[in-house]
Amino acid sequence: MLLSGADIVVNTLIEQDCNIVFGYPGGQILDVYESLYKHRKKIRHILTAHEQGAVHAADGYARASGKVGVVISTSGPGATNLITGIATAYLDSVPMVAICGNVPTSQIGTDSFQEIDITGISMPITKHNYFVTDISELAETIREAFALASSDRPGPVLIDIPKDIQTAKFKYVPKGKVFPKPKISAQDNYIKEVAECINKCQRPYIYFGGGLISSGAQEELLTLAQKTDAYMGCSMMGISAIPTNYEKFLGMQGMHGHYAASMAMSISDCIIALGVRFNDRVTGNKENLADKARVIHIDIDASELSKNIMEDYSLKGDIKETLKNLIPLIKEKKRPEWQKKVELLRKEQMQKSDSRHGMTPKNILSLMNTYLSDNTPVVTDVGQHQMWAAQTLCFEKKRKFISNGGLGTMGFGIGAAIGAYFATGEKTVLITGDGSFDMSLQEMSTAVSVKAPLVILIMNNGVLGMVRQWQTIFFNKHYSNSILDRKTDYPSLAKAFGANGQTVTTTEELKTAFEIAFSSDLPYIIDCRIDKDEPVLPMLMPGKPVKDLLTELN
Repeated sequence: MLLSGADIVVNTLIEQDCNIVFGYPGGQILDVYESLYKHRKKIRHILTAHEQGAVHAADGYARASGKVGVVISTSGPGATNLITGIATAYLDSVPMVAICGNVPTSQIGTDSFQEIDITGISMPITKHNYFVTDISELAETIREAFALASSDRPGPVLIDIPKDIQTAKFKYVPKGKVFPKPKISAQDNYIKEVAECINKCQRPYIYFGGGLISSGAQEELLTLAQKTDAYMGCSMMGISAIPTNYEKFLGMQGMHGHYAASMAMSISDCIIALGVRFNDRVTGNKENLADKARVIHIDIDASELSKNIMEDYSLKGDIKETLKNLIPLIKEKKRPEWQKKVELLRKEQMQKSDSRHGMTPKNILSLMNTYLSDNTPVVTDVGQHQMWAAQTLCFEKKRKFISNGGLGTMGFGIGAAIGAYFATGEKTVLITGDGSFDMSLQEMSTAVSVKAPLVILIMNNGVLGMVRQWQTIFFNKHYSNSILDRKTDYPSLAKAFGANGQTVTTTEELKTAFEIAFSSDLPYIIDCRIDKDEPVLPMLMPGKPVKDLLTELN
């Protein structure tokens, strides 16, 4: 059938099993929006308050569902407003397709109104991008973008479509949904060497991250841990990959990770790394990272292998497929001495843990745990609250902890929470700080308009908490521009947007607030007041070895 380019875009999205998109209209994308109107019974568009809110929503949708998130914007500022969100998705390997309108091809390069070279700008932060100049290639470009976004190491792909390509007509031939490239295991001869290494070791430790979730290798991970009697820890991106309470799981490790997890890896003699980067937040001083351990790294992306540390065995391949081939070669073995060492670390962790009463971050989030169901997605912004959530919250199912790591984007939270709600249909929790929430609070209007039942916990300390913590430790308590001291009345703000909320200062008030929030059909803000000098501990100081992990501040 003969269709306009705009209709080809929307029909191809529907063909690719895309039934929801996030975005904001403008002049150079209006033809696509006209087509979205015509096809509104098959594909829903969520209008956000800002393009950055839309791209974070597409990101949250993708993280919560495992599907490709889609965001649509106009040219110029509409396209550039996507950049932070695209970079956020890129650094965390989130599958996304961003579709931008642009000025007609005849005006490209003339500095016409709202013209911008968005493909040039986005090149370093996308897996690939396309500037479509031939309508005959439009449908295949979109299909290729979906396949590319979800293949190998997932990531964002951008498609820039000039206005005359949207209005031109061409024959559209429907095709089936495209699928990611087949998953391939690492080479067998390397797998045999790795198996020999694991079978000989005495203190195995499995360190996994977001790549394990992308691969869907949770079952294989648990089987490997059982056969090797290994303990496990994860990067922040790996949280919720396996049940938090699994007996051999020590939790998140690294700069603000759990004491036992970080220390166990540091004394291991065999680190099995699955879909992680070994970035500076985890390793500290790389020279002292488990200096007596053999390091095995399995990752789909060859560029990550031996990038940050020199590994003994680097296996390029899909984690799930590689573990399927590795596990039969592993001899089942109990390691009681290793178990004794790690259980002692767990006892030390308990002794060092925060046992204070009252409105401490640990107590606040421990109470929240009692209100979370196995299906509740929890989204965070970036800052101290993010680390407290990563340390304290418990999860039973995968893709329930949604937080951005690589870019550390404040303001990510509410857009991502809206996206996670649409991905799951479940009441969604947002844990944020007053600094992060203020960056994107306009998306409250979106949350209310689409009736997203969000529980928004603002851990309000009146400062930029993580910045203040660093200024306390490294800058002689010179709190340069980290004291917010804003007078915002968040419950009143919630009501102005058409939602509700309350301020809490005690645990009893917090219980009441949770009861109301978790039964509300609309967004509910809990303005939770905490001390401005509450630190995130433990803390791995930059450049220091893990053995120097800081567990208290003087």
